Amino acid sequence: MSRAVRYRRFGGPEVLELQEIPEPHAAPDEVRVRVTTAGLNPVDWQITTQPDMAARFGITLPAGFGGDFAGVVDEVGAGATGFATGDRVYGAAIGRAVADFVLVKTPAATLWHTPEGVGDEVAGVLPVSGLTASAALAAIGLRAGDTVLIGGAAGGVGIFAVQLAKLAGARVLGTASEGTFGFLRGLGAEPVAYGPGLADRVRSLAPEGITAATDLFARETAETALALGVAPERISVVADGPAPPPGVHKAGALDAGPGALERIADAIRSGEITVPVAATFPVERIREAVTAQAERHVHGKIVIAL
Repeated sequence: MSRAVRYRRFGGPEVLELQEIPEPHAAPDEVRVRVTTAGLNPVDWQITTQPDMAARFGITLPAGFGGDFAGVVDEVGAGATGFATGDRVYGAAIGRAVADFVLVKTPAATLWHTPEGVGDEVAGVLPVSGLTASAALAAIGLRAGDTVLIGGAAGGVGIFAVQLAKLAGARVLGTASEGTFGFLRGLGAEPVAYGPGLADRVRSLAPEGITAATDLFARETAETALALGVAPERISVVADGPAPPPGVHKAGALDAGPGALERIADAIRSGEITVPVAATFPVERIREAVTAQAERHVHGKIVIAL
C-alpha cells in the first residue's frame, strides 16, 4: 500500500484526507516517481473548492490533490524513454502530486531532471509557479529598461516574476501588503501597497510612468496599469482568474516557451534566483498547510514533505 491525499467532495481543507491506496506501478511507456516533496499553489485549493475549476482541468471526484512534485525515478516501464531508475526529477501532475508515487507517461513534457545543486524542497515548487511567471512576462514582451508593475509580487508566482524581471533588466514595482515590504525589497522589487489609491502610489514611485504590468492576483494591477496609460498588449493576467480587460493577455503555465523551466532551474543553481520556502509541513498536516497557503499571508512557497 501507499499514501495519497484525496478528497471525495468539494470544499475547503477539511475535505482533504491522507488515504492508503494500492501501490501504483509503471505501465509500458511510464516511469514511476517516488515523491519526496510537493509544492502548493493557489490553483490546488481552488480546484478543491470550485467544481467549475476542477472541470477545466479534467478532474472528477473522487480526486487526488496537488500539482508540483520532486523525487526519484524508482520504476521504469517497458519502452519508457528519457529517464532511468535513480534519476532525480521534478515535475507537474495536476490533481496527483501529493502522494508517495506519481506515474508519468513518456516522452514526458511535464517531467524534468533535477540539476545538481538544487534540492528537492526547491525543485518541488518550481513547475507551476515558475512556468506561470515566465509566461506572464513573455506575454508582455518584457525587456531591459522597462518599468513593470507586478501585482501579487510576494506570492508563489510573484517571487519568480520579480526575479525574472530583474534578470531581464527591468525596474520592478510590486504590489503587496506592508508586512511583506522588507521581503520584497530582498528580492529586488520596490514595494507598493495594494488597495484604493494604488495608481497615485505608483505615480509617486515612478513619476515617469510604468511601461508594462502583470497581474498575478485579481485584476487591480491590470486596471491600474490601464488607468496609468499602459497599452493593453503590455499587460498580462494569470489564466485561471476572471476575464481580463479587453486587449490584455491571459497567460498560464501551459503558455510558457520551450526551455523556460530549465532556464529558471539553471538560474537557481547559479544563485541568480532564490526560492524562499516559507514553511515545510509533513503530509500528515496537509489541511494545516493548505489553510496557511490559502490565507495568502506566507512569504514564499509552502512545501509538503512525504
